[in-house]
Amino acid sequence: MRSATSRRGFLQSLGLSAAVLGLRRTAPAQEKAKTTIPGFEEAPTDPEASKGWRPVSDRKVRVGIVGHGACGFGAVFGFQDHPNVEVRAVSDLFPDRCAALARACRCQKTYPSLEELVKDDRIEAVFVATDAPSHARHCIEVLEHGKHVACAVPAVWGSLEDADRLFETVRESGLKYMMFETSCYHADLYAMRQIYRAGGFGKLVYSEGEYYHFAPMPFPSYRGWRTGSPPLWYPTHATAYYVGVTGSPFSEVSCMGMPSAVAQYQAANNGYKNPFGTEIALLRTGEGGMARMCNSYDTPGDHGERGRVRGQRGSFYGRYEGQEKQLPDTRRPPLPPGVKPGGHGGAHGYLMNEFITAILEDRQPWIDITNALNMTVCGIIAHQSALKDGELMKIPRYGPS
Repeated sequence: MRSATSRRGFLQSLGLSAAVLGLRRTAPAQEKAKTTIPGFEEAPTDPEASKGWRPVSDRKVRVGIVGHGACGFGAVFGFQDHPNVEVRAVSDLFPDRCAALARACRCQKTYPSLEELVKDDRIEAVFVATDAPSHARHCIEVLEHGKHVACAVPAVWGSLEDADRLFETVRESGLKYMMFETSCYHADLYAMRQIYRAGGFGKLVYSEGEYYHFAPMPFPSYRGWRTGSPPLWYPTHATAYYVGVTGSPFSEVSCMGMPSAVAQYQAANNGYKNPFGTEIALLRTGEGGMARMCNSYDTPGDHGERGRVRGQRGSFYGRYEGQEKQLPDTRRPPLPPGVKPGGHGGAHGYLMNEFITAILEDRQPWIDITNALNMTVCGIIAHQSALKDGELMKIPRYGPS
């Protein structure tokens, strides 16, 4: 359950609602499939990636995939290559993209929309790779039709109302929910998590997460949802470097923003009336430590997601240095034969395998609804803080009662 701070109090103080999204509508027909976006480059093939893999079941999970988009996102996680998956159907709103998704997933059955696909009783789990403003609504639709759901990031888009509604729907359904946050399966963050769980850091005193995603012209997106959006509404590639490591939430935030130098992103030219191209948040963590999280889409230079942590017993800046002498195994788990690590630091295949394995083992996936919302909602509050010149604001927390 959410902590004592109520949803209504936050909504009243922040003036948030699901209706705030005056999105600029662009012509989807002009978007080109398979747009090259930094971060989607596939990791080099690791000949040892499947070493030690053992199947946990001989059952095949019947999966539906929704959303091919401008970068072929629905297919890049490799569901179609997992020995325990049968891709039963795919969907995209645009017929040409739907056909391309079906070919990529080696699937014959297609549906014109998610709303039609979820009615298929043969499907037991759905991967939602649609536009970010639709993630919460689409995941709720899937869950209400009795199916497990995995979702691209972020879990919700600028709305605390949607966060509460999604949290309650997952809790009441008893079904699996997982957010595919790629930073969690970067080799460094996965190692940090294993070391943290073994006590090698102690309490984290300081964490950093950064997401740099420069685009001199807006990336193609459905109805222009990416263009000029608040940077920290898309926070999870950075915030995973605390929440993904510890499983703990943030408690409060002060955030500053800087206006974009790119004309297309400036407040007068985007549907969000968002003035910022870069936002940097200083957060108090659930352990009482501090974190700095940065998102920027208008600063040229190298790109990507990265982070560092410093704890009372050790730190990780590219490698572990600290008091722990016997470190746990920090290697990512083996992948099934035929499943590639994929893009975003070689995270794609690991995320998909975790979701499928959680279903087969009837357990909660790592990036469950609690971790997903604790990575996402802090960014909504951070943006509001930036609009108030860095005012310190409380962050609602999600988790068991």
